[in-house]
Order: sequence, then structure tokens, then C-alpha cells
Amino acid sequence: MKEIKDKSFEIFISAEALAEQITAVAEQLNREYAGKNPVFVSILNGSFIFTADLLRKITIPCEISFIKVASYHAMQSTGQVKNLIGLNEELAGRHVVILEDIVDTGITMEGILNALEVRNPASVRMAVLLFKAEALQKKISPDYVCFRIPNRFVVGYGLDYDGYGRNLPDLYVLKEN
Repeated sequence: MKEIKDKSFEIFISAEALAEQITAVAEQLNREYAGKNPVFVSILNGSFIFTADLLRKITIPCEISFIKVASYHAMQSTGQVKNLIGLNEELAGRHVVILEDIVDTGITMEGILNALEVRNPASVRMAVLLFKAEALQKKISPDYVCFRIPNRFVVGYGLDYDGYGRNLPDLYVLKEN
């Protein structure tokens, strides 16, 4: 049990299980992008730990860049994507792999995909740590998914509750009363 601010969380996915699935996705990316020199685009803040662990397992030539968007306040999606820090890399003709911590409503990812599409990449695919299909409001389908989870609030391993909990090595779920 973890107490974060005014909420109680219980362990949901262990650090070991996270590492195992991330390794599996990295191996798949290494196979599928061999010889393609992809650009990995990490979505900050939540995906920084996922990105670091995944990229340490990538053995092919690649580049990494970061963008920061915001669509959450506390535990609720605001429904609006605000681009805060953008890409400087040339993406025309490049293979892009978006790295994201979680896709739930799909609102943030739709905004990111629209912003990347105008840059004329050869392809754009998504690798996500967590996918909440039942929360989806947009037509988004991640290409690489470490875990499909129910529509419950999670924290840890880069994901936060109002700024707290990102540093936890395991993933926790909000305790139901």
C-alpha cells in the first residue's frame, strides 16, 4: 500500500513484470526497424522512465527526441492538448515511433499524431507502456503495447498523481473502497 497525497494505492504491476514486457517490445522494435534508422519521439513527462528503459534495449541505429504536451490536471483529462515543447528534428521521409506511457482517452495521442502527420514522415507508429481500451474516445490503436489495463487510475513508473509518485519503481492502482 502506498499513500500519495490524499489517496491510497496498491501494487498493480511489479517492476520485474514491467522490465520483461519492455524488453519484449524492444526486441520487436529491433527486428522491425533494422536498417530503417527510426526516430523515437518520447512524450514527456510520463514516459521518461519507459523511454529510458526501452532505449537501453534498442540495439539498432536510431535517434531520440522529446516533446511535452499536457492534457491532464490532477486525475482528470482536460480534453485539450497543449503543445509545450516541440520537435526540432526533420521528420520528412523518416520512420517515427512515438513512445508514450499511457493511452486512455486517446485525446493526447490524436493531437500528437495530427502534429506529426504534417511533417511528412515515412511512417508513424506508437509504442505504449499502458493501454486502456475501454476509456478510448478517439480512433487510436497503438502498434506496440506492453500492458492492456482496465480503466483504473494508475501511478508509478513515470506516471503521476498531481505531480507525485513518478519515482515509484512499480505501477500502482488507486485502491477501490
